[in-house]
Amino acid sequence: MITQNGAINPSAKFAGYLIFVSMIKEKKPYQILLVEDNPGDVALTHLAFQQQNGGKNFQISVISDGEEALAYLKRKNPYEYAVRPDLILLDLHLPKIDGSEVLKEIKEDPKTRQIPVIVLTTSNHEQDVNMAYSLHANCFVRKPLEFDAFIQLIQLIDEFWLTTVQLPSSPE
Repeated sequence: MITQNGAINPSAKFAGYLIFVSMIKEKKPYQILLVEDNPGDVALTHLAFQQQNGGKNFQISVISDGEEALAYLKRKNPYEYAVRPDLILLDLHLPKIDGSEVLKEIKEDPKTRQIPVIVLTTSNHEQDVNMAYSLHANCFVRKPLEFDAFIQLIQLIDEFWLTTVQLPSSPE
């Protein structure tokens, strides 16, 4: 039998059953891909995630243009060993390849279509909102211009997408 403090009583008879005591494994860190070309927004995003959870259960990879984002997701040179993200934060207004094209390619590819994509942009155009959802974005969020509001928004994203929601497992 097991005592109140969780110890196993060696004199107890277990009728042939084996008890396995497993160690609690630390949960692997969430992999976040931030596709953002504004260094200030990158720094604020890092700060907000760190404030929310001490930086212990996430890793953020930052890509600053659409072309590199697609290379990362498709594991093309120099990203052959890139880790599949659990969540993508995607700006729409990116150099080289626009965020809408990146979103379209993510959602058309069977290897990446299940990854939740949060469009995180300064755009307030209704056509951008409609376009993002028609391309199967998981949500569309406008970046607030105020520092505290931006920090709070990222913390809400963390709370919902990395705490409340059960994310799909990697098909790999």
